[in-house]
Amino acid sequence: MKNKLIIFIRRIREHLWFRPLLFCLLSVAAALFAHQADETPLNDLVPEIQTASIEDLLDILSASMLVIAIFAVGSMLSAYSAAGRTATPRSFRIVITDDVSQYALSTFIGAFIFSIVATVALENGYYNKAGKFILFIITLVFFTAVILVFLRWVDRISRLGRLEHTILQVEEVAIESLSNYIKNPLRKGVPIIDDFKNGKPVFAHSTGYLQNINMERLQELAETFDLRVRLNCLPGKFVNENLEIAFVSSNSKIDISEVSKKINEAIEIGHTRLFDEDPRFGLITLTEIASRALSPGINDPGTAIQIIGSHERLFFLWNDRNEEKLENKVVYDRVEVPEIEMNDFFDDAFKPISRDGSGFIEVMLRMQKVFSSLDTINHSEIKSASKKHSKYAFTRAVASINVEDDLKILKKVALFK
Repeated sequence: MKNKLIIFIRRIREHLWFRPLLFCLLSVAAALFAHQADETPLNDLVPEIQTASIEDLLDILSASMLVIAIFAVGSMLSAYSAAGRTATPRSFRIVITDDVSQYALSTFIGAFIFSIVATVALENGYYNKAGKFILFIITLVFFTAVILVFLRWVDRISRLGRLEHTILQVEEVAIESLSNYIKNPLRKGVPIIDDFKNGKPVFAHSTGYLQNINMERLQELAETFDLRVRLNCLPGKFVNENLEIAFVSSNSKIDISEVSKKINEAIEIGHTRLFDEDPRFGLITLTEIASRALSPGINDPGTAIQIIGSHERLFFLWNDRNEEKLENKVVYDRVEVPEIEMNDFFDDAFKPISRDGSGFIEVMLRMQKVFSSLDTINHSEIKSASKKHSKYAFTRAVASINVEDDLKILKKVALFK
C-alpha cells in the first residue's frame, strides 16, 4: 500500500495542474483565515486599516497576476516545445516537472485567486478591524512572494528548454535512478537461483512497457500461496500477452489462473517508459540527444562530446559506491529478481554514438578516452564492457574515416589493444 501511494504521488506531481490547484486552495484558505482574527483580543490592539487601501492593493494584485500567469504559461510551453525539438521528445517529461517553473506558476495563480476571494469578502463586510489588518499583512506577504518568485523564475525560464540545461536535467534524473539501482539492484529480493523446479509461466495481461513492480505485494502473494516467484523482466522492458513476465513454483497444487491475475495486478504496465525505476532510460535519453546532434542536419559533435562526458560521470557511480551503504538486506525472500547486464548499460550509452559519430574523429577520440577512464573502475564487468565497446567504436571509425593519420592517432589511445 505504501509503495502504491508513493508511486501515485510521483505520478500526480508530474501533472502541471497539481501545484497550482494546491496553491489555489491555500490562497482561498488564507483569504478566509483573516476573518478568524476578528474573534480574538487582537481587535483592540491593531491599527485601523482603510478598506480602500486594501482594495487598491488587491486590484493591483488581481490585474497583474492574471497577465503574468498567462505570460508564464506561454513561456513554459515555448520552453517545453524547444526541449522536444532540440533535445529529444523523451526529455519532455523531465522538463515539465521543473520545480521552479511550477512553483512560479502556482504562486501567480494562487495570488490571483487570493485577490479575487479577498476582494469579494471585503466588499461584503466579511472582515472587521483585526480581520482587515491580517488581510493587509497577508496581501503584503503575497506581494513580496510574487516579486521574489518572479525574479527567480525569470532566471530559470531564460535557461529552461535550452539544450545544455535539458542535458543537465536529464543527467540529474539518470543519476538518481542509477544510484538507486546500484544501491539495491535486486529490489530487496533474492538473486536468480538455477534450481527452479516445476516452474509455471505467468504471461502479461496487456501490452506495453513494464513501469513498476510491487515487490511487497508479490511477497505477500508468495507467502499466501506458498510460492516462489521468479521475475523474467524489469521496468523498461516492453512486454506482450505472449511473453512470460514471471515464473512461479510451488510444492502444492495452485490455481495458475488466479496466481497469474494477482501477479499481473502487482506489475504495472503502461504506454511509455518512466525514469523512476528504469535506470537504463536515462542513459537512452541522453544518447538520443547525442544522436540527434550528430545527424547531418544538425552536425553538432560538441553536444555529443558533452553527452559522452555525462555517461562517464554516470558509470563512475559504480566507482563511488560504498559496499557498507549498499542495501543488500533481503526483505522479499520469495521473489527472485534478475540483474541488468552491464553490457546492456554500455549498449544504451555508447553504441548509438559509436554508430552516428563514427565519422567524427573528435567524437571517436573522446569515446576511446572514456573507455580507458572507465577501465580504471574496480568492477570486472565494466572493464570487460569497456574493452568490448572500445573495439566496436574503433571498428566503426575505421569504416567511416578515410584519413590514415586520424586512424593512427585513434589507435594509439584505443583501449582494446
